[in-house]
Amino acid sequence: MFGLFTPQQVKWTQCLFALLFSTTFSIHAARTTQPRIEPPAPPREFRGVWVASVANIDWPSRPGLPVAQQQAELEAIIDQAASIKLNAIILQVRPACDALYASSIEPWSEYLTGRMGKAPEPFYDPLEFAINKAHARGLELHAWFNPFRARHPSAKSPPSPNHVSQTRPALVKTYGKHLWLDPGEKAVQDYSIKVILDVVRRYDVDGVHIDDYFYPYKEKDEEGKVLDFPDETSWQKYQKSGGKLSRTDWRRENVNRFIERLFNAVKSEKSWVKVGVSPFGIWRPGFPAGIKGYDPYENLYADSRYWLQRGWMDYFVPQLYWSLGAKEQSFSRLLEWWVEQNTKQVLLCPGIN
Repeated sequence: MFGLFTPQQVKWTQCLFALLFSTTFSIHAARTTQPRIEPPAPPREFRGVWVASVANIDWPSRPGLPVAQQQAELEAIIDQAASIKLNAIILQVRPACDALYASSIEPWSEYLTGRMGKAPEPFYDPLEFAINKAHARGLELHAWFNPFRARHPSAKSPPSPNHVSQTRPALVKTYGKHLWLDPGEKAVQDYSIKVILDVVRRYDVDGVHIDDYFYPYKEKDEEGKVLDFPDETSWQKYQKSGGKLSRTDWRRENVNRFIERLFNAVKSEKSWVKVGVSPFGIWRPGFPAGIKGYDPYENLYADSRYWLQRGWMDYFVPQLYWSLGAKEQSFSRLLEWWVEQNTKQVLLCPGIN
C-alpha cells in the first residue's frame, strides 16, 4: 500500500440518494414487437474518497517517484476504494495552477515529477490512467481543482515559464506564504473556468470538484497582525464602474459569480458531468443556534448556503469533521441544519475524516 490510504491521510464522503420517478411502467408478457422497457435503477449510494496531491498528502507519496511506482500507488488506492465498496474517486488534479495531467495551458505539477513543468518519464497521463483504472472497477472519477491557489508553501521548485505567475503576473497576488489568483478579476475567473473546461472536454471525467479554498484562509505577519487580501486594484476597478457593495459583500459576490459560472459552463459543455462543491462545514457561527467556530462567510467570503439554495451544483459535501457528541460543532445538528437549507433538493453528502 506504500503507506497511503490511511485514516490520517484520507477524507471520506458518504451519502445515500434516491432517484425519483414520476411515471410507473407496467410491463406485460404478451406477445409484442416493442423493445423491453427497463425498470428504473434502484437508489444508489455515493461513497467517495478525496485523494489529495498538494504537498503529496495522499498521492504520489513523494515528488519525483519513478512512473511505475506512481502508477502502482494510485492503482493501490483505487483497488482499496473498490474493495471497501466505495464508488467514486475525487482526485486532485490542479493543486496550485499546475496539472497532474497533460495540459497545454498549465505546467506539470512538481508534486508529480519533482520539478514544475517536467513531464513524467516515460510519459503517461495520470488523469487518463486514473480514469481508466477507476472505470474498470466500476468507480466514478471526479477531477478536483483548486480554482484560485497559484502556489502552496510546500512548493520547492521555481515556477516554470508557462505558470500563470510568469505569463500573467498581474492576476497573481502574494498573500503570506502563498501565491493566489484574485477572484475579483474577471480575467481570473475566465482563466480558471477555461482550465476546468479543458479537462471536461478532453477527458471522460464523471465530475468536477472544488473544495473550501476560495479567498485564502487568513494569514498573519511576523507581528501577528492578520493580513488583508491584496485586491486593491480589482476593488478600485469595481468602485469606478459604479459598484455599490461593501468590500466584504463584493468579495462574496465574486465567489458567488464564479460558482454560478462554473456550474453553467460545465453543464453547457457536458450536461452529464457532475459538479460538486465541498465547503467548510459551518456556514456561519450561530447556525444552527449554539454552533461556534470558524466563520467562512466572513473570512473566506464563501456564502455556501446561498449556492446550495440556488442549486449551483449537483452534489454538496459540507466538511463536517466533528463528532456526533460535540456541543459547539455537532455533526448531527449541523447535518440536520444543512438538510433544512437544501431547498433545491441537491444531493447532500456529509464529508467526514
